[in-house]
Amino acid sequence: MQGTDGDYRRIFMATFHDLPRDVRAAAARTAEGAALSALCFDPDPQVIRAVLENAICGPQHARLIAAHHGHSAGLSALAERAAFSRDAEVRRLLLRNGHTPESVLRRILGPLALQQLFQLNISRENSERAKRMLRSMLRTQFMRAQAEERVGLIFKTEGRCLNLLVGLTFDSKTTALLCRRAYRSTMMVQNLARFPGTPPALITHLLKQQLVRRSQPLRSLLLRHHNCPADQKRQA
Repeated sequence: MQGTDGDYRRIFMATFHDLPRDVRAAAARTAEGAALSALCFDPDPQVIRAVLENAICGPQHARLIAAHHGHSAGLSALAERAAFSRDAEVRRLLLRNGHTPESVLRRILGPLALQQLFQLNISRENSERAKRMLRSMLRTQFMRAQAEERVGLIFKTEGRCLNLLVGLTFDSKTTALLCRRAYRSTMMVQNLARFPGTPPALITHLLKQQLVRRSQPLRSLLLRHHNCPADQKRQA
């Protein structure tokens, strides 16, 4: 029967805690079952490296280490194992762990697409360090992404991603693609109207949408934008 995290921690404290580090490391390389899971709670990064060297070390053990280990060296050793760093649950736990170093955060977040980065950004369980790193990487990736990917993120999130992108702007291709779309979501228009970087051409396009023409609050919100063209304000 599989134990709980509390069970494994108790086994570690009762069986391994008082042993010398070398003895614990040697045990970690050959342990099985509950003993191997218990050794994932060892605070020493050398023992954690030994756990990772164990031939039967798998995702269950990687997740225990990601959740409970408190030393940057041990967490770095975990992230060096590509299969584990790609595991979504390991990634979630490392983002929650306040001891995860920035180098590990970059390693596990670097390969992710914009949509994945956004979804991780809105999680409430991330550590403060992870929140800062996630926002920075989302902004960097957004500026590096192809225009189609930027537009895809904006539409999939109904513009909610823009709250994390304040201070950035749209390039000409992104603007052109956004101006080719029809807008039927009130939330989408509101988020674009509140985003400081929304360009004049897109504001003009939004003011022509049936959704906006039927809604005075949406129209007023767009007309108050500092990028709203003067001719649109005069017509209003």
